[in-house]
Amino acid sequence: QNETRLKLLKCLRFKRINLEENSQKRILLKNGDVNIGRHHRKKRNSRYLHDLFTTLIDLSWHWMSCIFVMSFVSSWLIFACIWYIVMAAYGDLKSSSLTNANYTACIVGVHSYVGVLLFSIETQQTIGYGTRSINENCYFGVILVMVQSTVGVMIQSFVVGLVLSKISRPRLRAETLLWSRKAVVCLRDGLMTFQCRVGDMRKSHIVEAHVRMYMIKKRTTKEGEIIPLDTYDMNVGYNSGADRLFLIRPLIIQHIINEQSPLWDVGRDDLMKERFEIVVLLEGVVEATGMTTQTRVSYLPSEILWGYRFERLVSFRKDQGQYRVDYAKFHQTYPIQTPICSAKELSEETMV
Repeated sequence: QNETRLKLLKCLRFKRINLEENSQKRILLKNGDVNIGRHHRKKRNSRYLHDLFTTLIDLSWHWMSCIFVMSFVSSWLIFACIWYIVMAAYGDLKSSSLTNANYTACIVGVHSYVGVLLFSIETQQTIGYGTRSINENCYFGVILVMVQSTVGVMIQSFVVGLVLSKISRPRLRAETLLWSRKAVVCLRDGLMTFQCRVGDMRKSHIVEAHVRMYMIKKRTTKEGEIIPLDTYDMNVGYNSGADRLFLIRPLIIQHIINEQSPLWDVGRDDLMKERFEIVVLLEGVVEATGMTTQTRVSYLPSEILWGYRFERLVSFRKDQGQYRVDYAKFHQTYPIQTPICSAKELSEETMV
């Protein structure tokens, strides 16, 4: 019994090792993020600062909130220090000036740094004063009011533009574009095809939508050079215009497997032995904002169903007089009769 248990444990360990060896890392995650880390980038910070606006937009909302608060608070504090220096230069903070009832200060109604800070906030954020106000004979103070008001408008414009740009980023529009979890290989019009499905869940449409498809896998050149992430283009109808989509309903993206296809000599039994990743990109213009958005998805060999077809989603409701799209069936497939050989072998058999 002990020997049997040891053999069973060895068998399970061997299977686990094989599964770990056959597991493939993703280049593109299912949420569309690129799974590539960037290291040893020289002068990264200086390059990011040269494109400061894009760098700030790419920050998380936590950092964005901190920048929003600190940009105003820091400007209030800095100008409060400048106003305090102006008051000290004019002698407003001297004890003799504070006790003299007939003395006219540069800033009326301010006697401490806290008062200066409140005056700084009122100058930058309001259009009028209360008990604290500037003396018309304090010429430097008048100039400083103009400077701080201008700086305040610039800060507000920059921060509001930054937040608005982040809120209206077209990347968020891609969250309502849905991709099928699995891809399929099946016959359509007598040709072997690779298919995946995409749908738009919003009523506002993506304008000028077009799609691209690539296969990424390792390649060894004739000279022995290893290219770990080589890219192969997969035609989805560039010449016929089938790559341009009218996305008012869920559509099936189709790649015909022919002599130019990287799947030309791949059969059903070969599929799980292959190590590649098929990346699909969809780009278009957001109807509401006019900005370009992109959504991405990828499929590993383990996510490709051979001999399956997607369920039909669209039906016509006579009682309502409109077409109905059932998104509950969006990811559903059903098996169909499909040759298990590669498209190359199928073509050779047909010719014979």
